[in-house]
Amino acid sequence: MTIANIETLTRLLTDTTTTTLTAAQLLILENKYYEEIVGKIISETSGASWQFGDFNYTAFPTFTVTMTADQAVYDLRDWGTTDASTILTIMGVEVADENGDWHRLDRVSLKQIQECGFTYSEYSQSSARPTEYEIRDNILVLHPAPDNGVNVTLSSGLKLYFLRTADKFTSAEQSTGTKEPGFPSPWHDLLSWGPAYDYAMTRSFSNAVRFKEEYDRKLKQMLNFIARRDQDIRPILTMKRISHI
Repeated sequence: MTIANIETLTRLLTDTTTTTLTAAQLLILENKYYEEIVGKIISETSGASWQFGDFNYTAFPTFTVTMTADQAVYDLRDWGTTDASTILTIMGVEVADENGDWHRLDRVSLKQIQECGFTYSEYSQSSARPTEYEIRDNILVLHPAPDNGVNVTLSSGLKLYFLRTADKFTSAEQSTGTKEPGFPSPWHDLLSWGPAYDYAMTRSFSNAVRFKEEYDRKLKQMLNFIARRDQDIRPILTMKRISHI
């Protein structure tokens, strides 16, 4: 369903017009549920072989960033791309060595550093090729900090893999009316049932509960499908060790 179809259905369900349920109001509600749905899909597929991504994105979910010598801290919001604000979870980090070969970094936390007996300032003091990374809020911390290019490639030498939220509708796309949600099409009408529920609830309509029940039913149906969509994975039988002790 296109966004135009979705909005037509929403107004049909709520018996509204473009005056009583405006385009601006609908856009807020549609994007609210769009992000909620994509977030639930990503949560449902956590750890799966086939990770979900909004179909509308064309760029691969990867940042490649230039590092600065002796700088360990990198703010994800300063990476000069609109994708930075869409990151939901980090899948992995790599650094290029002086020859341009990529190396995966291990994840470390402040708690692990402290449990090793280090103070934070003592950990990985000398700059070199980073081997670990830490995530705190919107901050990526490399351990150790990259050196001046002896052991790393600074230019476009840091790579971050991530999962992102929905490619939300814009007012321009709403006006054009042709964009479709980036999740499986049999459940596109979730973006009608959700907003219809919010509209009916704010006006104390008796059918608000019915809208919520239909939204929940269809969402559960979609998540069940998503959880089983990776049909190319074959279960592997292994011998179980039996202890005779």
